[in-house]
Amino acid sequence: MLAGECGTHMNLDFDSVQTLGIAILVLYTGILMISRIGWLRNNDIPVPVAGGLLFAILTGIAFSGLDLRMSFDMALKEPLMLAFFSSIGLGADLRMLYRGGPQLLLFALLCIGYLILQNGLGLIAAVSMDLHPLVGLLSGSITLSGGHGTGIAYAQQFQDTSNLAGAMELAMACATFGLVLGGLIGGPLAGRLIRKHQLHSDVDNQAGPAAGQPRAGRKIDPDNYLLSLFYIVICMVGGTAIASIMSGYSFTLPGFVWCLLIGVIIRNGTIFHRHLRVHAESVSLIGNLSLSLFLAMALMSLQLWNLVSLAGPLLVLLAIQVIGILVFATFITFRFMGGHYDAAVIAGGHCGFAMGATPTAVANMEALTKRFGPSPQAFLVVPLMGAFFIDILNAVVIQGYLSLPLFGF
Repeated sequence: MLAGECGTHMNLDFDSVQTLGIAILVLYTGILMISRIGWLRNNDIPVPVAGGLLFAILTGIAFSGLDLRMSFDMALKEPLMLAFFSSIGLGADLRMLYRGGPQLLLFALLCIGYLILQNGLGLIAAVSMDLHPLVGLLSGSITLSGGHGTGIAYAQQFQDTSNLAGAMELAMACATFGLVLGGLIGGPLAGRLIRKHQLHSDVDNQAGPAAGQPRAGRKIDPDNYLLSLFYIVICMVGGTAIASIMSGYSFTLPGFVWCLLIGVIIRNGTIFHRHLRVHAESVSLIGNLSLSLFLAMALMSLQLWNLVSLAGPLLVLLAIQVIGILVFATFITFRFMGGHYDAAVIAGGHCGFAMGATPTAVANMEALTKRFGPSPQAFLVVPLMGAFFIDILNAVVIQGYLSLPLFGF
């Protein structure tokens, strides 16, 4: 940790190891908050969201009141995200995918419908506030369903081609707050549906490792944990290498998608070999820890003081999007996915990646299944949709909107 002064501000710089230690403290803070605050517990707020949001508020107060700025080395953030998606792939049994195929197709159609609606809501809100129409797209599926990476890419494009001032700041603000809001609304919505309709988990189903409720099997020991860690490293290294090779082509996929796909290959290629078979419990443990630390770091880096100038329009844009996904998930996603327990968990997950990212969706579902029981179907459908198909569908919908005469592209 380095301390210094820059102008009137005092800076505290934390290296990657110190940042990891603070992230762990943030998680323990979240655990303590949920154990002591009934509202957080009853509304199934994920641990990283509770602790991370409190930390962001405290650092914002420290900056505004004490001129103290903290800088974190986020070198471990991307590897943690890749490890999480690798664990999702290593938990994807293609036999389950075959059984869940119709549900995945139905959910894909619902996601397409919401992507179109999400951009439409953003466009209407921007035009009604006399803002540039591109602001509506930036506050729609580009940043909310697409996340920070998609937001950065399109914000740069809009700055270069349309001279849209403040595009990058708006994109980062929408993506970041969407990450927080997705974690805050998904659990309460699904929990209300479960209680209102008196839904229960199908205890006859066997939850896969990604469900946060791994089935009983071999206990974790150094041998199977080390093998699981080795598989995840293979996924991370291989996925990053493939993404780098494919970067020169017109159609590319993010590195985490390749990590997930390699995990699927390893899981299903070793399923019949007793000594090489993926150990579900170890993979689940590594994946859950990676997810929690990734979300904690993402919220730790939230700099609230940089968003003051965007507060007015941003609040309106995000409020409209929150209302949109709440209504859609309650009356469309839940009902069309079957109106049962799995559908309620899927609706909570849909809030997560429609406003934030797939890790937020999984965190929502883990909080729900920890309280109400496992949902193997939800942990099959939502991660696959959020990690792979949603990026493709989102790109198609965005290009469809940009082809409208209104934008002049």
